[in-house]
Amino acid sequence: MTTLINQNPIIYEASAGHSTREWREEDDDENSADAIDAQEIFDLIRSISDPEHPLSLEQLNVTQRDHIQVSDENNSVLVEFTPTIPHCSMATLIGLCIRVRLLRCLPSRFKVDISVRKGTHQSEHAVNKQLNDKERVAAALENSHLLEVVNQCLATATSGGVVANIVKGPAIVN
Repeated sequence: MTTLINQNPIIYEASAGHSTREWREEDDDENSADAIDAQEIFDLIRSISDPEHPLSLEQLNVTQRDHIQVSDENNSVLVEFTPTIPHCSMATLIGLCIRVRLLRCLPSRFKVDISVRKGTHQSEHAVNKQLNDKERVAAALENSHLLEVVNQCLATATSGGVVANIVKGPAIVN
């Protein structure tokens, strides 16, 4: 039997499972460009399963809408996440799951940066370096066991955002 790193995490109430994003008339127009915002990114990652517990990243307060920055004009996304404990050995795996989810769902024009929130992990610099190094991410995704774990975490991810229904495909590190 494996020992849990965080045996007793704090569980937060998740929102009703639906996006709080307001419907806009242009959402139904196939010819208009769909701007991507922080709420849409949050909707894509909030229901990812934690690798250690049968809970979502939102329920563990690992991901929060306020910790996501999107510049649709500059094609950039920054997601900062908070591990449940400062010495969480799953932090890199959680960040990898977030990265893969966004790479699979967002148009390839976006540069995605994933990082641990400042001051929330004892090895934040090393974790952030791993999560944003293309070669390390690509190598991690070539590991079939690791990819299987990532896919298990993503199996619960719902497509709360419009983007997930528009662009799908394999994780491509560019």
